[in-house]
Amino acid sequence: MGKSLLASLPVPVKLGVPVAAGLLAAACGSAAGSTAGPAPAHGGTAGGTSNASATGTVIAAHAGSAGAFLTTASGRTVYLWTADGMNRSNCSGACSGAWPAVLAHGKLTAAGGAKAADLGTITRSDGTKQVTYDGHPLYTFAGDSGPGQTSGQGNDGFGAKWWLVAPAGTKITATDTAASAPASLAPASGGSSAGGSWG
Repeated sequence: MGKSLLASLPVPVKLGVPVAAGLLAAACGSAAGSTAGPAPAHGGTAGGTSNASATGTVIAAHAGSAGAFLTTASGRTVYLWTADGMNRSNCSGACSGAWPAVLAHGKLTAAGGAKAADLGTITRSDGTKQVTYDGHPLYTFAGDSGPGQTSGQGNDGFGAKWWLVAPAGTKITATDTAASAPASLAPASGGSSAGGSWG
């Protein structure tokens, strides 16, 4: 029993052990240097909402009880803010946390009744490109947790009204009553919840 386990193994096995160990170490080293998967496709930032599809940003129109209104490709309702100027956003800081800018990525596309000729972009102070429609900078509302929810409609947070955007580029001031938004989606102080949901 004085023989070691290694001494009792045949020569091909003795030579294979270091080779296998080297291959295993090389494989572990290259795996540590790689990423776990592709980068997220959304490309969004803390201050904005991305609506990128595989080819770019899509703005669509969906029917609501107050009329057709604009949404992102994922169905998130978009709003205009009456405090903004034509092709100028005045929403930054805490405002952009509650009302993230709709950011442009790739080609801008209109769908479902939205007009491609009305799509544009502006450059925000942080260098990102915000989507505009008929000159209105577009936003989503942090209080809308799903497609088609309109709980930001009529909100007067940050000193001015937030309205749905019609495919014609005008504000929709009527209440969207397709369905009641859950009570937990009521806007933060300074606003009123007049919205609903179609989805």
